[in-house]
Formats: sequence, C-alpha cells, structure tokens
Amino acid sequence: MIALFFRDLKLSVRAGGGAMIGVLFFMTVVAVIPFGVGPDLNLLARIGPAILWIGALLASLLGLDRLFQAEREDGSLDLIMMQETPLLLAVLVKCAAHWTATGLPLVIASPFLGLFMNMDEGAIGATMVTLLAGTPAITFIGAVGAAVAVALPRGGLLVSILVLPLAIPVLIFGVSAVYAAIEDPAPFLPPFMILMAITLFFAVIGPVAAAAALRHSAD
Repeated sequence: MIALFFRDLKLSVRAGGGAMIGVLFFMTVVAVIPFGVGPDLNLLARIGPAILWIGALLASLLGLDRLFQAEREDGSLDLIMMQETPLLLAVLVKCAAHWTATGLPLVIASPFLGLFMNMDEGAIGATMVTLLAGTPAITFIGAVGAAVAVALPRGGLLVSILVLPLAIPVLIFGVSAVYAAIEDPAPFLPPFMILMAITLFFAVIGPVAAAAALRHSAD
C-alpha cells in the first residue's frame, strides 16, 4: 500500500502537470473575478471566501477521471483487484495519493490567493482550515464518479457532472464556516463540525462505492 501510494503520487504529478495544473486553474479562477466585479476592495473581501471555495472545488475536479483510467488502460487495475489486499483499501490509498497531489497544493496556495482578494488574516486562516477539512470529501466523492466512468472512453465530463451535485453540501458548509469565523469565533464550530462529518462520511462510503463500481465494470 505504501508503494501504491508513492506510485500514484508520482503519476499524479507527472501526468498532465498534476498539482501545477490544479493550482494554475485555481489562480486563474480567482484572478478573473476582480475583473468581473470591479476594483471594490470591500466587495472582494466579502466574496473572497466563497470565490476561493468555488475555485478550489472546480480545480479539484481536474484529473478525477484519471484516478483509475490509467490503471484500466495498462491492465494494472486487474492486478490490484486480484491481489490479497482488499480493493477497498487500495481505493482508499489511491484517494489519499490523489488528494496529496492535487488537493493539498490548493490548500497551500489559498492564503496567497486570499491576499489577492483583500481578505484579512482571520478569513484567510478560516478558509485554509475549511479547505483542509473539506477537499478530501471532494476526492472521495470523485472516486465514485471515476469508478463509474472508468469503462467509458471519454468519461471526464461525466465524472464532473456526477461529482459536482454531490459536492454542493461541502461547498455550502465550508463557506458557512468561514463566514461564521469572520463574524464571531463561536458560530464557527457547528458548520465546521458538519463539514468534518461530511468528510468522514464520504471517507467511508466513497471507497466502498468506488470498489463496488470497479468490480461491476470488471464483470
């Protein structure tokens, strides 16, 4: 499993730029917003957390279709399914590697883009913490979509269509937690704990559903 983690980590970085493509897309989404809403710094500070979360959500969708597609094409997916280690654990490790290569760089880049949106220290810190807690849920949801579309020749768009509606609760409670932290630290915990609960829920359900979809596609 350790070898599988580092193998997927290297492939995620090499294939199509991996982390760099996601960060560049994240930066592009955030950089375009001021041109659309104007140079009002107060307005940018108010909508900054929501824009960062939307940009991170869209950037997280990039590369989800390659989560199992490369293994499907070269036949290594069949070897992973036939080994003694449960497929559920292999899917969990692949999700962890994918988030490390694509989701974690978005979390690291968010403070710098928060400065670009004229956000203060509290808003930047809350956004970074909520992204750290919420982006793994997007990866686990995306694993299910990637497993469903793995047998399709061009399933990239289908994965995004499947994942985006399910990721809306993550976006809602992530943004709600940030705005609660900006207004008063006390209301921050309820939406943040719900966000953590969503991540833990999909950490259990996501690999199970993805493993079942992979077995079904193999049949």
